[in-house]
Amino acid sequence: MPDQEGSAPDLVAEFGSAKHPERPVAKTRPDGVSDALVDALGKLSAALEVAENARGHLYEFHRLSGNADISLQGAVSALRDAGQAAVADQIEESLVGRDVIPGRWTFQLVEAYDDTYVSVFRGVEQRVREHLAGGVRHLYEAEMKFAEQNSSIS
Repeated sequence: MPDQEGSAPDLVAEFGSAKHPERPVAKTRPDGVSDALVDALGKLSAALEVAENARGHLYEFHRLSGNADISLQGAVSALRDAGQAAVADQIEESLVGRDVIPGRWTFQLVEAYDDTYVSVFRGVEQRVREHLAGGVRHLYEAEMKFAEQNSSIS
């Protein structure tokens, strides 16, 4: 049964405060950098983070596909051991080591994504940040941290 309106557990006493008004902002905004520019650079940084996340999923796809191929080879061996060499031979010929797309294995997909997309994305984000904000990374997030740790939600 919930407590009466107005009463609440003392969560701050139990877990501590998230507020830290004694801390300075973690990153200093360069002169002339507007709120709109901080917001835009935050969006660019967030977009790069999504590309990096996609990269991680691509590496996961690479690992899972490799593990599937290794498991498949175990199944082929088990079929041979079970007296089904003809079936095992057909599976091995049609599937073991197969390209995931014509001419490419997953390591090649990972390398191409890294070389032609993510590395370019990283470079573009860095050059824009250097040009517009003196190279300061995560300025948006640093200001958000400062604001959240110095105010209350009302």
